[in-house]
Amino acid sequence: MFENLQDRLGSILNGLTGRGALSESDVSAALREVRRALLEADVALDVVRAFTDRVREKAVGAEILKSIKPGQMVVKIVHDELIEMLGGEGVGVDLHAAAPVVIMMVGLQGSGKTTTSAKIAHRLTTREKKKVLMASLDTRRPAAQEQLRQLGVQASIDTLPVITGQSPTDIAARAVQAAKLGGHDVVILDTAGRTHIDEPLMVEMADIKKKSNPHEILLVADSLTGQDAVNLARNFDERVGITGLVLTRMDGDGRGGAALSMRAVTGKPIKLIGVGERMGELEEFHPRRIADRILGMGDIVSLVERAAENIDAEKAAAMAAKMAKGKFDLNDLADQLRQMQKMGGMGGIMSMMPGMAGMKDKMASAGLNDSLFGRQLAIIGSMTKAERANPDMLKHSRKKRIAAGSGTDASDINKLLKMHRQMADMMKMMGGKGKGGMMKQMMGGLAGKMGLGGLGGGMGGMPDLSNIDPKQLEALQKQAEAAGLGKPSGGMPGLGGGLPGLGGAKLPGLGGGFPGLPGLPKKK
Repeated sequence: MFENLQDRLGSILNGLTGRGALSESDVSAALREVRRALLEADVALDVVRAFTDRVREKAVGAEILKSIKPGQMVVKIVHDELIEMLGGEGVGVDLHAAAPVVIMMVGLQGSGKTTTSAKIAHRLTTREKKKVLMASLDTRRPAAQEQLRQLGVQASIDTLPVITGQSPTDIAARAVQAAKLGGHDVVILDTAGRTHIDEPLMVEMADIKKKSNPHEILLVADSLTGQDAVNLARNFDERVGITGLVLTRMDGDGRGGAALSMRAVTGKPIKLIGVGERMGELEEFHPRRIADRILGMGDIVSLVERAAENIDAEKAAAMAAKMAKGKFDLNDLADQLRQMQKMGGMGGIMSMMPGMAGMKDKMASAGLNDSLFGRQLAIIGSMTKAERANPDMLKHSRKKRIAAGSGTDASDINKLLKMHRQMADMMKMMGGKGKGGMMKQMMGGLAGKMGLGGLGGGMGGMPDLSNIDPKQLEALQKQAEAAGLGKPSGGMPGLGGGLPGLGGAKLPGLGGGFPGLPGLPKKK
């Protein structure tokens, strides 16, 4: 979503940080570029003007500390103002009310209200352990009520039985009554939308609000609609009174202007963002993390959270035990590839790592996209159990059979085997006894810099991510920033001052970078 803006702002601010001293004209020239970049990203004009005015006021009169360059000071001011524009602190869905808490979903047709209602219900059920009832108030769109019922079945969430001929306000009253009788903690009302804002829609929303007395009124807006989404939010807020926003399709290739403008224009917090089609792909909106990502500072905390949700703790422990013995077969490699796919693939992971956003383009130009994982998994899937456990037995005839079964050729299989050999060698080094093993040293170095003593015992000594409290994660982010992890130029501590293969300690793959991926072509 924010890639273009990230590239533009990154290049503008990098030009400033390289200089020893800054004049007022340097700051003005940079802010002109920042203004242009934000306008091109579809941010509202009045929001851009207010943003650049605040940055200029602070940058020109800023007291420059001796320990940092003036350019870095400007980057910090831009970063702080970006967080302020996005809303300062993240605000979640408020459930502090007498049960059943009523959440009313509003928005235009096609913005993703019904799917988002089910995602919120799934999130409250799995994370907050709440009992949720969903009710569709959309009597106009064909099969809208059936769609919500199907989503409820899919996610094992209760839905209000459909009674034909009832009006939306009657359905709302029945839903609240049914939630009280059924002992539900939360009731989610999925209201009808229109293709555009009209008077009957607003009257209907006001009637439903009066009848159900919702604690939260969440406006669902498609982030790809740009400035129109901002006008929509303003209109709904004036007529119905929204308490927060949910932006859908944040995984799209839109310019991100709606997300940056909506909070500033309406004064209402963006509470959740939809980052994919699947039921679990709904995240809380954290202004600081989004600002970090836009300015190429990475997002370590979200990466840790994503890992906690997707990494199987038992498999990780078994892998650590195998690594300690220096064992690593093709089954283990396939597990690693699947874990990376679940976490958003190579691009998704790298976009959250400090200073790594620029690597994505280089990887894409070298053909290292996420389809590569699919091909490699297909090759491993076409092998027999014995072949996966012992890759040395793969001779020409076996490779021919595997290539035919996976739709690849012998060169792809040879690349995969070479990658496996490199990773296996690396695992032996990591599991070696010299000075407690390379893995222990690496993780210990990272742990020491971030104040996490529990990481020092190698992979097996990593804390259980699934039990980390959100406040601990925020503390981890601050520790990471203090250690240099949150800065565009900061390397990963404990890894030779840089990520492997990028000027620090070299690991096989990516020209000495990420293990197992063929090396990037060298610049001519």
